[in-house]
Amino acid sequence: MYTRSHPLLFALLAAVRRRPVARLGRAVLVSGTEEYREALTRVPLDRAAAGTTGGAARELSGGGTLFDQEGADHRDTRRAVAGDLGAAGVERLRPVWQAVLARRLAPLAGGRPVDLVPLARELAGATVRALLHTAADPSALAEAAADAAAAAVRDHLPGPRPPGTARAAARATARLEALLADGATSAPGSGETGLRAMIAVAAVNTTVAAVPRAAAWCADGGLWEQAADDRLRPALVDELLRVTAPSPLLPRVAAADAVLGGCPVKAGDRLVLVARHAVGADVDPPDARSPAPPAVGRLVFGAGPHACPGARLALAQLDDVLAALAPYRPAVVAARVDRRAALPGWRRLTVRATTTPRPLTESPA
Repeated sequence: MYTRSHPLLFALLAAVRRRPVARLGRAVLVSGTEEYREALTRVPLDRAAAGTTGGAARELSGGGTLFDQEGADHRDTRRAVAGDLGAAGVERLRPVWQAVLARRLAPLAGGRPVDLVPLARELAGATVRALLHTAADPSALAEAAADAAAAAVRDHLPGPRPPGTARAAARATARLEALLADGATSAPGSGETGLRAMIAVAAVNTTVAAVPRAAAWCADGGLWEQAADDRLRPALVDELLRVTAPSPLLPRVAAADAVLGGCPVKAGDRLVLVARHAVGADVDPPDARSPAPPAVGRLVFGAGPHACPGARLALAQLDDVLAALAPYRPAVVAARVDRRAALPGWRRLTVRATTTPRPLTESPA
C-alpha cells in the first residue's frame, strides 16, 4: 500500500531501512529505534521550519497551535487540551463513536458489505465535532479536514510546487475553520481557531488512515480471535497501531548541530524520522501474545514533551472498533489505495462478515 500510494518516497525509504541513520545530501533519514527517540528528545528542532509539521501548522493557521510551539507556550497549550483528551474526556466522547459503529456496522448482520473508510471518516468527524463543540456535519467536517491536510502536503513537498498550491491550502483551511465555527458555543480567538483546525486535521487524518488498515490486518492476518478476547485486545490495539504507524514519517529540521548514530547533523539539516522502521513495522507482524515493548510500540505517537496528546483517544477508538467488528470475523472483499490523502491509507476498504454473532439468550433455569 505504501509504494502504491507514494511510490518514489517509500521505495527510497525501503532501500535505506537497514541503516539506523543515512544521509542523503542535506537530508538525514532516521530509521533506528534509539536514534529516532534521540532525534525527538535530544536534538534541538526548529518547530516552525518550512516542510515540517509545525511549519505547515504555522502557515495554515497563523501559529501558536501546539505543533509549532516550544517551551512554556507549548506547555500551556498542551495543558489546555489535556482535559478533553485525558481519561475523563475520552469516556465522555466514547458514546459518540460507539453510536456511529453500531449504525454503520449493522449491515454486516444481514450479510451486506460495509466500506470501512466512510465509517472511519464519520467516526472521526463525529468525535471531533463533540470534542470541539461544533454543530458541523461529521462527514463534511472529516472531508474538510482531509482536504486541508492533503493541500498542505502538496504545498510542502520538495521540488517545484504546482501553481496555486498555497492558495488551495489556504482555502481548504478556511473552509475547515468555518465548519468548526458552526454552532460553536463561543467565538474563539485567532490562536484558538488555528489550534481547533489543527486538532481536527490531526485527529481525522490519523483515524481514517489507521482504522481501515487495522481491520485489514486482522482480516488478512487471522487476528480476529485476538480482537475478540478482552484480555488480548488492548495489546493487539498497541500492535496494530505500531505496524500501521498512521503517521509513518515525521519531517523535522535540526535547529543546532548534533550527532545521531554517529552521523553528524548540521543546523538546518532536514530530518526524516521514519516511524514505521523505528518500531519494526516492516519486520515484526502484530501479535498480541508477543507484543513489542511499550517503549518501542508507542513511538508511533512520538516521544518526549511533544508526544501526541491524542494517544489515549486513538487507543480507545481502535479498541472499540475491533470489539465491534470481531464477532463478524469480516473478510476484505474490495480495496483501493487513496493516492491523494495526506497519510497512506485506503480510499475504499469493503468487508463482509464471515460469521454471524449468535443472539444473546437467557441462561437455562
